[in-house]
Amino acid sequence: MKMHVLETPKLLGQQAANQAIGLIKKAITENGTARILLSTGASQFDTISHLRKADIDWSKVEMFHLDEYIGIEPTHPASFVKYLQERFIGDELKLKQAHFIDGMADPDKVLAEITKEIRKAPIDVALIGIGENAHIAFNDPPADFDTKEAFIIVDLDNACKQQQVGEGWFATLDDVPKKAISISVHEIMQSKVIISAVPFAQKATAIKDTIENDVTNTVPATILKTHPNWSLYLDKASASMLQQSEAMYG
Repeated sequence: MKMHVLETPKLLGQQAANQAIGLIKKAITENGTARILLSTGASQFDTISHLRKADIDWSKVEMFHLDEYIGIEPTHPASFVKYLQERFIGDELKLKQAHFIDGMADPDKVLAEITKEIRKAPIDVALIGIGENAHIAFNDPPADFDTKEAFIIVDLDNACKQQQVGEGWFATLDDVPKKAISISVHEIMQSKVIISAVPFAQKATAIKDTIENDVTNTVPATILKTHPNWSLYLDKASASMLQQSEAMYG
């Protein structure tokens, strides 16, 4: 694990994106293509904003996204498909392919199709956020650390749903769907490099729990510490509950 603490969310986003940019370019040079996995949510705004401006041949990049609510139209304000189309792809990026999860389609069919695509080759760079309940993707605690499926159907816990309300994606808890399709913990860990951009004071407890606990499915993000190439980017607010000696400032 490599941990970096930056002064602001914007600087955090720039640094996390810069690492991802270098790795994407390296993959294209070595393999002719790059495969990336992108998180969504308010914590990823600065990282994605900086990433999409990079001088990258996007026609050689395949993008996967982590998860989607079951029963959400892609035009819904909370849809992660909508998020990535508007905040990442826009009118400018012409990707080799964007692999989206269709929240309105038959979940079993979606699982089969997205699994087939993601297992064609390894993910070169995975941008994996950490939720307020320490979830990774929609793997809420207690997360399934045992399944070897690539994508799974999950039940969203109240802490996860409250985060979605707090970030403004839904008006009330009752508006948040109860289920989602999520990439599994196992599949996240198959990525060659994992980069976690985790700003904001609301994430401070999750970061403290992730760093200070042994690996446990009750704090799903702890599993990331076992990955050989995991970089964690924090701002001063999200790192505020850590001892200074635990983090590398820069």
